[in-house]
Amino acid sequence: MTAQLIRDFLVSPEDYLEGELVAEVKHEYLSGVVYAMAGARNVHNEIATNALAALHNRLRGKPCRPYNSDTKVRLRLPGGLRFYYPDAQVTCQPNPPDDTFQDQPLVIVEVISESTRRTDEGEKLDGYRALPSLEIYLLVESERALVIGYRRGAAAFAREVYSGLDATIPLACIGAELPLAEIYERVTFPPPDAD
Repeated sequence: MTAQLIRDFLVSPEDYLEGELVAEVKHEYLSGVVYAMAGARNVHNEIATNALAALHNRLRGKPCRPYNSDTKVRLRLPGGLRFYYPDAQVTCQPNPPDDTFQDQPLVIVEVISESTRRTDEGEKLDGYRALPSLEIYLLVESERALVIGYRRGAAAFAREVYSGLDATIPLACIGAELPLAEIYERVTFPPPDAD
């Protein structure tokens, strides 16, 4: 394909954002290519709702705000513009109320499953770490009480592991903590494989 022909198939950011306002299915955007998002299982939604509720409760009366999975994150990367729908995010410098995305999240939460693992641990991890504002990216497992965090350090992001319902994730960047017991409240895990 010629470069002109390829450009003719790409969607502009403006057309993407306008289309998302009326779309029946959410789409993520990667440098002009639009990908439909699959629906999630109930356990995914329960965990995402729990995480958002816990963040919301801890941020009452504070300047930072949590946003749910209907608010996109915009990434301005050297390879092109991206828009993702994380399961939850927190920003202390929100975009204007009429925007449908945030530019400066400090915390991003993705609930992962086997079907989303490759994207969440690869493409999104790389993209999110390029956000100058991001302090921590949390990958929340849906099959067991386990959260992998990627926290910004002086030189790079460091990987952290939080395991078990007694664990708590420190979120000093927003003046809060996030207990795994609240993230996984009322979640029933599948029995371990009998291998």
